[in-house]
Amino acid sequence: MNARFTQIARQQSAREMNCRPEDFDKEYGIITDALQSESARKYYTQPMPCNLVSYGNNVVASVQPTYRERVHSFLEKFEFYHCFEAPGIHHLDAMLRVYDLRSCFMAEYWLPDATKLRRLPCRYRTKILTKEDFAGLYLPEWSNALCKSRKELDILGIGAYDGQKLIALAACSADCDTMWQIGVDVLPAYRRQGIASALTSRLALEILRRGKLPFYCCAWSNIPSAKNALKSGFMPAWVELTVKPQSFVDKMNE
Repeated sequence: MNARFTQIARQQSAREMNCRPEDFDKEYGIITDALQSESARKYYTQPMPCNLVSYGNNVVASVQPTYRERVHSFLEKFEFYHCFEAPGIHHLDAMLRVYDLRSCFMAEYWLPDATKLRRLPCRYRTKILTKEDFAGLYLPEWSNALCKSRKELDILGIGAYDGQKLIALAACSADCDTMWQIGVDVLPAYRRQGIASALTSRLALEILRRGKLPFYCCAWSNIPSAKNALKSGFMPAWVELTVKPQSFVDKMNE
């Protein structure tokens, strides 16, 4: 089953990266032309100047033609895993600075581990929520579970309640045809009680029952989120590094 999960994810990445799924298994870097893809995850801004993806064997880089030669030089210089480390990223930034480009988003993606995913206990009452239940929940405390700017994608969730009070929420967005992304929030007073992993694991099982593949994303430095993924029955699957215009990065840092 895990092989099937990985196959689905690689097929999706291949659509977004303009490559073949088997390209992620090569022992050398692959460069493709960045193209607009209607089947890409909905939150992608396309075409990106440069996007690097690795499933643990090599790097596939989707690049706009102007930057192709420099990115090729970058992939030739570094082992694939060094491309995602700070010294390598600094080198990439230096190579692309002339185009006013900068490394921006770096994330680790997780898929369910069929040997570990199971329904975890929760001491609080839980309830399955659908799109109609989210209307009044687009608030700062639920900003990881729900996305106000893409409400139409939020499709399924599980809430935990202390009496009538919503204390935690895991929800998923239908980011593409085959894969739904999970996000989770727990109110500060209720953290470190296993609620996040209980909701994440239950939501993952609900997504699978609906014939979709759940996936989870966090920054490599977000240790609590990574711990939640592991406890919930997920395993590391791939990493991405996205290059954006300098103006976009500056706005993110305001």
